[in-house]
Amino acid sequence: MNKQKPKILVIRLSSLGDIVLSSPVYKNIKAAWPDAHITLLVKPQFAQVLAGHPDIDEIMVAKKSLWGNIRQIRAGQFTHLLDLHGTLKTILMGFFSKIPNRVRYDKNAVARRMFVRFRKTSPVLEKHTLEKYLNALKEWNIPVTYKAPKLGDWAYKHTEENGNGKKVNTIAIFQTSFIGDSVLTTPLIQKTAKLFPEAKIVVITRPQTEDIFRPMKEISQIILNDKKGWNKIFGVWKTARAIRDTKADILLVPHRSFRSALIAWMSHVPVRIGFTSSEGWFLYTKTVPFSWMIHDAERNLSLLQGIVKEKFTAEKLNMRYAPSAEENVERLMKDFNLEGKTLVGVHAGSAWPTKCWPMEHFVKLITRLQTELGIQVVLVGGGKKDADLGEKICQLSEGHAANLCGKTSLADLMALMQHFKLFITNDSGPMHIATAFDVPTLAIFGPTTRELGFFPYGEGHRVMEIKDLACRPCALHGSKKCPEGHFKCMKDILPDSVFENAKEMLEKNGVSAQPTK
Repeated sequence: MNKQKPKILVIRLSSLGDIVLSSPVYKNIKAAWPDAHITLLVKPQFAQVLAGHPDIDEIMVAKKSLWGNIRQIRAGQFTHLLDLHGTLKTILMGFFSKIPNRVRYDKNAVARRMFVRFRKTSPVLEKHTLEKYLNALKEWNIPVTYKAPKLGDWAYKHTEENGNGKKVNTIAIFQTSFIGDSVLTTPLIQKTAKLFPEAKIVVITRPQTEDIFRPMKEISQIILNDKKGWNKIFGVWKTARAIRDTKADILLVPHRSFRSALIAWMSHVPVRIGFTSSEGWFLYTKTVPFSWMIHDAERNLSLLQGIVKEKFTAEKLNMRYAPSAEENVERLMKDFNLEGKTLVGVHAGSAWPTKCWPMEHFVKLITRLQTELGIQVVLVGGGKKDADLGEKICQLSEGHAANLCGKTSLADLMALMQHFKLFITNDSGPMHIATAFDVPTLAIFGPTTRELGFFPYGEGHRVMEIKDLACRPCALHGSKKCPEGHFKCMKDILPDSVFENAKEMLEKNGVSAQPTK
């Protein structure tokens, strides 16, 4: 290595995912050459997002013209050039920059074209892009110690201040997705409140999920974002203005829709943090990597990596409900003669038809639970669709199951959970509510899989699924009908198997069988 202090230019113009992957490159360079000055050349839309990496000293914004880039590279007087983009444009930049030590990663362009056009395979195609990035360092004799990117790599360089160096007074959290997604956002709210005890916490959510957040003592204000009808369009400006009026310093957005990102951008909050996979990622001032390999509760917590350089784990979900809900549940318990009985909750519905275990399977399961174990099944769900389904199941099953579908609000459902010894459910919002109240949960997964990150969170829960189906998962949320036409992912999960798992879980919870026939 030259005696001169290394001044290194790394070219990785786009895309954001590839840039995030390149993080170990900078860490290895700094480990080998601690006094090196690293400059990253990126496209303008990525510049602000990437400015917080602890091992990158400077961000250089790429210009539109080739010669404009060459001129600014020459002006930088770099000693080393690492081209992680590998296109004709960057090759020309490197050649005309006259930087003495130039290295370019091998993207195996020819092999890739041969595979795309003629399906001709090559061993080089099996190498991950990051591995190719790290191989380029060998020409500079830099040992590879860091081999994988970490969420904390792209965190801000501060801990108690926002991106403008000012004290954080207000933090807003934007979650307008489904019930389950909202439940899994509660750990993010609680951890944010602990990290910034003097800051005001504002939550933006839908009217349908307000009851999840209203009882939380950490929240100072709730802004309702109604997405029904014309509100889906005109509500964008209304919600953005409401967020702007809070004078929030930081806005965290677990929801990955373009609409949420657009509202965040229009709110003019100075620090807006979302996921790299968001449809409107370019509207944020900061993004953190999105991983399918962790639970959604922990994914949401990872947004804090944009503020502090720590990794957090959600120890458990912890929810509260309004006191008035307890009174409503007591009334329902009396009306349906449920007091003093061993109760098992069942949620047979879902917003997505393919997420629903067949009704006839639920009928067989509930019949065995009530007649062979002597427990009382309580069907729960919201709306007329769930109510009608619950009524049919009650009519066809033996043992007089109680149909509370359509008779409880979201807050009532939360209060009701404490009375269940077990909760059996499709992959749905009530599943997450059950786990948040420490109810042992037996979930039935068909089109979705555990790997998507929405499985029951915590210890003592189980997931029933057909693991060897190549078509799973067929969708992120489910669909109206099975794309393959056979629906084996749900039909092949047999009632007897679910019953045996339910019986084991009840026995572990101290419930013994008391057959009724």
